[in-house]
Amino acid sequence: MIWLGFLILVGLLIAAPFLREAMKPVMNDRLRKHAPGDFAHLSRGITHYRWLGATRGPVAVCVHGLTTPSFVWQGIAAGLGKLGYRVLVYDLYGRGYSDRPDGPQDSAFFINQLEELLEDQGITGDFTLLGYSMGGAIATAFAALHPERLRALILIAPAGFGHDLGPLAERVARGGWFAQWLMLAGFPRSFRKGCEAERHLPSSVPGIVDLQQAQLRTRGFVPAVARSISGMVSEDLTEEHADIAESRLPVLAIWGREDTVIPLRSMARLAEVNRNARQEVIEGAGHGLTYTHADAVLTALRDLMRD
Repeated sequence: MIWLGFLILVGLLIAAPFLREAMKPVMNDRLRKHAPGDFAHLSRGITHYRWLGATRGPVAVCVHGLTTPSFVWQGIAAGLGKLGYRVLVYDLYGRGYSDRPDGPQDSAFFINQLEELLEDQGITGDFTLLGYSMGGAIATAFAALHPERLRALILIAPAGFGHDLGPLAERVARGGWFAQWLMLAGFPRSFRKGCEAERHLPSSVPGIVDLQQAQLRTRGFVPAVARSISGMVSEDLTEEHADIAESRLPVLAIWGREDTVIPLRSMARLAEVNRNARQEVIEGAGHGLTYTHADAVLTALRDLMRD
């Protein structure tokens, strides 16, 4: 009987993270009722998007990162609007108000979402593409395939040359059921801790810490992050950067001096592959530079955006 009780206890401990995830509400019309912006019905599901900035002018499309949805661009989009840009931001699948489809979340998965959204919104001319963190990797992969569609590529703390997400991410990147369990069991606490560490920092997005942590309340967010870690975040994009260099597409990369997630050594890697890429370093900025140092980021990209 003791052994039976022990086995039951172990079974409950194993099942608990999966049960907790299954009990979360699904992203649906009820949760989307008060969402800002609009929704596009794409082949893999609903994608939430917003047009910000100017009402007329050149287009800038912004791709967010691994865990923080499109609201991360609020301060940057306002600045781009002052430069005369119409700014399209959207939630990647698995985040924000977008659907949470199953399957691998690699470059092909995210490029498909972006291509379909551009078609849905009738964006046929050239545009400026901005990518932050994992969004930088997505933007890089898109630019390598479609350099002729872009006026410029702006990468902010971009993934694609390695990362320092920690031992949990390293294990999750290997995939498998244990990685899923580990992510469901350990990521929420780790994520909350990381968000709280930034609560004292200035932000161009009001209440960003609470907005970030609210992502944990809906089903599918944590599994989506896990699939992206083993997919998009783990891809080496050296060849894609080489292709972009060959295309002569203008590239600006902006890095945070104190970034512990995307190490500054990636700056040297990019310089080796694309000698024509302009690079800027924001002093005192960590990985959240898109919202903690929005003014400095805008200053760094202003000259390129005015060309």
